[in-house]
Order: sequence, then structure tokens, then C-alpha cells
Amino acid sequence: MKVILKADVKGSGKKGDVIDVSDGFAQNFLLKRGLAEIATAGGINAVAQKKAAEQFRKAEELKATKELASKLNGKTVDVGIKAGENGKLFGSVTSAQVAAALAEQGFDIDKKKIQMAAVKALGTFDAEIRLMENVSAKIKVHVYAL
Repeated sequence: MKVILKADVKGSGKKGDVIDVSDGFAQNFLLKRGLAEIATAGGINAVAQKKAAEQFRKAEELKATKELASKLNGKTVDVGIKAGENGKLFGSVTSAQVAAALAEQGFDIDKKKIQMAAVKALGTFDAEIRLMENVSAKIKVHVYAL
């Protein structure tokens, strides 16, 4: 019996999959618990359209993310922080400060996506912004004394 899964079923498939299972398994487990529905031509077409729409949406999101990464690559961000006489900082530069500096330049980046080593001195440092899986941008963080 062909069924369309409404939820992930361990050992059978993921939500939206059209699978062929035994009649007993379908009637006594999947259908009874509302985990699946009997596959009809209309249902199969609806699932195919949903998957196509999801793939298109993911492709558009990936395209936009890659475009943002190309704009960010090589940018330099200035971050001002209090420092002592010998150039040692009071505290350290955080990813939140870098995200705020990027926001001033017009980029809305979440601080959790910014990866950088602990910055505790004045100078220029590298940072990586991981926008998405396999999509990242490298920027420079210029730290100056206030």
C-alpha cells in the first residue's frame, strides 16, 4: 500500500515521502496514529509541488546569501575600544561589537555567525562570517583606541 507520510517515521521515511509499506503496517500503525495518509494522485502531486517550491526557495536563499558574502568579502570594519597606554585593551573585542560596526555599514549580521579569535590588543585582525553551510566571508577588524 502506498502512503504519504505526515511526520517523520523512524525506519520508514521523512515527512512528505511517498512510501510503499505492507497493508497491516499502514492500517494498524501509520493510519491509526495519523502519521500517514493513503496516497492518491492528487496527494502525490501536492507533495511534488511542495518539494519543488521548497527547492526553489532554498535556491533563492542560497543565491541571496552568496551575493551577501561577495559584498562582505574583504571589507574592513573599525571598532573603537578603551585601551591603556601600552596598547592593551580594557576587555576584548566581541562579535557583538563587530556586528554593530557591520550594521553601521548597512549589513544586518547576527553576532553568532561571526567567528574570530579573542582580540585583546590594538591592530587589524581577521574574522570569518559563516552565513550558511558552505557560504562564508572573510573580513578584517581594525581595532583602535578611543
